[in-house]
Amino acid sequence: MSPAQRKRPHWEALPDDELLELRFCDLELRIRGTRIESGVERLYRELERRGLRFRPHVWLSTEWFSPDGVPGIAVPFYLAHPRLAALEERQVFEVEGGTPLWFMQLLRHEAAHAIDCAYEIHRRRDWRETFGRYSAPYLRYYKPKPYSRSFVQHLDMWYAQSHPAEDWAETFAVWLDPGSTWRKRYRDWPALKKLEYVDDLMEEIGGRPQRVRSRERVEELGSLDRKLKDHYAMKKKRYGLQHPHFYDADLRRLFPPLGGTKGKSAAAFLRRVRPELRRAVSRWTGEYQYTVDRVIEDMIERCSELDMRYSRSEYAVRQDAVVLLAVQTMNYLYEGHHRLVR
Repeated sequence: MSPAQRKRPHWEALPDDELLELRFCDLELRIRGTRIESGVERLYRELERRGLRFRPHVWLSTEWFSPDGVPGIAVPFYLAHPRLAALEERQVFEVEGGTPLWFMQLLRHEAAHAIDCAYEIHRRRDWRETFGRYSAPYLRYYKPKPYSRSFVQHLDMWYAQSHPAEDWAETFAVWLDPGSTWRKRYRDWPALKKLEYVDDLMEEIGGRPQRVRSRERVEELGSLDRKLKDHYAMKKKRYGLQHPHFYDADLRRLFPPLGGTKGKSAAAFLRRVRPELRRAVSRWTGEYQYTVDRVIEDMIERCSELDMRYSRSEYAVRQDAVVLLAVQTMNYLYEGHHRLVR
C-alpha cells in the first residue's frame, strides 16, 4: 500500500495540545506501509544472510524494548507517522531511531535480545564466560570507560558497558551489520574475541528451531489507554536531572564582570543559541538532548538572576559555552550518573 493510498489519520492536523490529549489506543496505528515495515524486512534479510532461521515479531508500543520471555521487538509509535515524530522531537528534542541508520542500529540491538530469549543463549556457560553474569542487577546509572577496547562501539553512550546483556546485544548488532567490517575494525581489540564468539555461536544454532516461541505483544499500543501528555510527562521526568547543578564560578569565567560597560545579556544569548548547543553537546557526550537542555536551562536561569553580560564576539562566547556545557555534562556522566534507559 502506497502512502497516497493510506487513509490520513483523523488526528494528523491537530495542534500539539489537542494531540497530546489523545490516548495511545486512539491513534489506531499500524506498521504495514510504514518505514518500520521496510526496516523489519531488511532485518529479516540480514538474518537470512547470516544463516539464521529466527525472525522476531515486531509491534508498536511506547518505546524501544524486547521484553523478558518474549522473542520479539517493540518499536516506538512515533516512528509510524511523521506527525508523531515531529511531536516527539518537540517534546524531548530528538527522535530515537529517526534516521535510517539509527533505526537499523536499534533494530539489530533489540534483535539480539530477542534471539537470546528465543534460544536462551545467556544460560550457556560459554556465554557467561564471555560476557558476564546475565543476572547482574541493572543499575539506574553506569559509569563508562570511553577508551576501553574490551567492548564494541555501536550505540552512543558506550552502551555495551552498561550490563552483560547489553554487551551481548551491542556485539551481536555489530556482527549482524553487513557493513561493519568488524574483523578489520576490531583487530587487536579484546572485543574481537566476543565477536568471534558470536560468529561461532550463530553458526552453531542458526538452523535450529527456537526454544521460546511466544508471540505475545507486551504493551501493544492499541491496548494502552494512557494519554500522550501523561506519557511525555513521565518521559521528561525520567530524562531530567536528578539533582541541582551550580555553575556560578564557571559562568563568571564565561561572562566576566564588565565594570562600567553595559554589554549584552548572557541569558538572551544562551537562549538564542540553545538548540545549537544542545545538539553539539549531545552528539559529543552521548547524553540525551533533553538532559543537556536541562543543564542549559539552569545556566540561563542563573545568568538571568545574576544579570550576567558579555562584550566579546559571539563566536568566541559560543565556542566557550559549548566547552563549558560539555564539561558540565561530562561531570554529570563521570560522577556515575550516565543514564541506563532500557
